[in-house]
Amino acid sequence: MIPLWLQAGLWGLLSGSALVIGAGIGYFLNVPQRIVASIMAFGSGVLISALSFELMEEAYQHGGFTATALGFTIGAGIFTAANWYLSKQGAKHRKRSGEQQPAEHEDEGSGLAIAVGALLDGIPESIVIGLSLVGGAGVSLVAVIAIFLSNLPEGLSSAAGMKKAERSPAYVFGIWMSIAIASGIAATLGFTVFGDFSPAIVAFVNALAAGAILAMLVDTMIPEAFETAHNFAGLATVIGFLAAFALQKLGG
Repeated sequence: MIPLWLQAGLWGLLSGSALVIGAGIGYFLNVPQRIVASIMAFGSGVLISALSFELMEEAYQHGGFTATALGFTIGAGIFTAANWYLSKQGAKHRKRSGEQQPAEHEDEGSGLAIAVGALLDGIPESIVIGLSLVGGAGVSLVAVIAIFLSNLPEGLSSAAGMKKAERSPAYVFGIWMSIAIASGIAATLGFTVFGDFSPAIVAFVNALAAGAILAMLVDTMIPEAFETAHNFAGLATVIGFLAAFALQKLGG
């Protein structure tokens, strides 16, 4: 029997591996920007659905409205403040597949800022996976699948933009492999750190992660999707939302 803390880490690593797969596609294949943006819109819809019907509902059921609303707002605030700072350092367009990302010679230090920004984006999702194991009911496969599906276009779009900014393959894949490993660690910590806390605290942290994820979507993923995909972005987002909604209902 695999211990729960290790299960959490392996599930987090699995969801994070989608970033590496997406990065490989974005870096080595010449995927049209409109397709990249449409896939990004799909991933955004998946995450919006997952945090609506999985994270927020779970938080509300166990922690009530006040704890859920407080965690949701604080999570969004923390992410927004950190993202604002990193954007000033050159990480504003880290999810963009076009030529928006700066090269290192254009903005010194932007490479590190992009790496830290990418880590910031992935941590809340991974913690959610670990939290889903608290209580011993088993991992939320809906959350794992939703995060995996959203990570694919995230890695794809960002790696395509990094290539156009003349980032080296070692830099690009070093970032995404490191974040995949960090995802496993964050999921493990999500389980081990909060495993003995009350359901209300776990609910608060779930809502905190949900707030951070939604803020991340609006600040980094959705701009790429809607600027390039135009008329098809809304439909792709709806399909992604529906896919995750179906997973949640079938999983329930």
